[in-house]
Parts: sequence; structure tokens; C-alpha cells
Amino acid sequence: MARRPHLRNRTTPRSAPAGEPHLGARVFIVQRAGAVLVAVFLLVFGILGFAGGLDYFSTDGQRILGLSSNGLLSTISVIVALVLLAAAARSPRVVSTVMIVIGLLFLASALVNLAVLRTSVNLLAFEFENVVFSVVVGLLLLTLGAYGRISGHLPPDSPYARPRTEDDEDVDLTSEMPSGPAEVAAEQAMRDAEVAVVQHVATDDQRRRVAAMAGLHSRVERRRRWMSFDKGPRGPAVRR
Repeated sequence: MARRPHLRNRTTPRSAPAGEPHLGARVFIVQRAGAVLVAVFLLVFGILGFAGGLDYFSTDGQRILGLSSNGLLSTISVIVALVLLAAAARSPRVVSTVMIVIGLLFLASALVNLAVLRTSVNLLAFEFENVVFSVVVGLLLLTLGAYGRISGHLPPDSPYARPRTEDDEDVDLTSEMPSGPAEVAAEQAMRDAEVAVVQHVATDDQRRRVAAMAGLHSRVERRRRWMSFDKGPRGPAVRR
């Protein structure tokens, strides 16, 4: 059934059960907490490296929190920590994107530094423990960054299921918006019926109305067709 997506409808999250936060809030809380925890560890790791007066480009490194480090790695750790903290203070989309990117960089760093262990080009003074740490943190950031975002069936109240505001700037749906309580109620009933049909729990009346709207692309036309069923005992005939 082809139809124009209801952008306004997609931006309206469903109500969460009483006492429970919306999924969008839970997703952001999980991602923000993960970003902050990783950032705090990296920040402490970097600061302890500075406090220890590590050689900046030493390939041997010294032990900091169980990991090998030098001045360059301490600097990179502090920079990454600040980026994660800044992202955590922004929107869900920003922190998710930053976590995915940094997670990929951690995994790439693990592979590259594994190849140069105990060589003269081991600029970050990596040891095997550092490689394991990079893999674990990279996978953690990737998992948390993708949480509630990368899926074929995103919940409607996920912050990533909603279109970005700038994507809708050139779309004018003002003339198709419901203009009264009856049309607002019809819009809600239409959405409920379409969901029920997809989930195979629709009533005969819902299936009949959804079938009658098939092929109608205008939001106004679809709403009028839906409301026409309320004007008579039989409603309009469904096209075969």
C-alpha cells in the first residue's frame, strides 16, 4: 500500500507506561552514561601519564593503570575523553555518532598497533594489554552508540526514528494538517488501524477502511475517505 509518510505523525512519540521513561530517554541515558564512563577513565589515564612525566615519543612506555603509556598516548587519551564528554552534553544523535566513530578508531588502533608491537614505530608505546583494552573499549562504544539507532524496526519513540528537523524544512504540510477535534481523532484512528492491520489484529471495520485508503497519497484525501465511513452505515465502496 503506497502512501506518503506522515512526517508529523512520525515525530510524535507514543506515550510510555506510567512511571517509565520514554525509550528515547532510556537510549540517551545509556549512551551518555557509557560515554562519560569511558571518558573519565581515559581522562584519569591521561592525567596520570602527564603527572608521571612520561617521555612523549618513548616506544617502551611506563605502566599507568595497568596499561603502557607515553606522553603522546596520554595526550590522545585526554583529547578523546574531552570529545566524549562534549558529545555526552549534546543531543542523542551527536553522542551516538561520536561513539560509533571513536569506537571504530579504537578498533583500527588495536589492529595497527598490534602490527607494530615491540618495533621502532610503536609511537604509542602499546603493549598487548593496550591492544586488548582498545578492542574492548572500541566494541563497547560501538555497541552503545548503535543502541536504539541501528535497527530495521526502530521503535516510534526512539530519538533516531524521528526525522531531523532540517530534513523537513522544504516540506509544507500545513494545508494537510487536521483542522479540528474530529480530524485529529480521525488521524489517530487511521494510525491505529494501519498498525493493527500490519500486526494482523485489525477488526473488519479497520481492514475495510484501510483498504479503502489504498492508492490515496494525499493526507487530506486519506482522512476524508476515513471519515466518510462515519457518514453512512456502509461507507464508500472499496475499489477492486
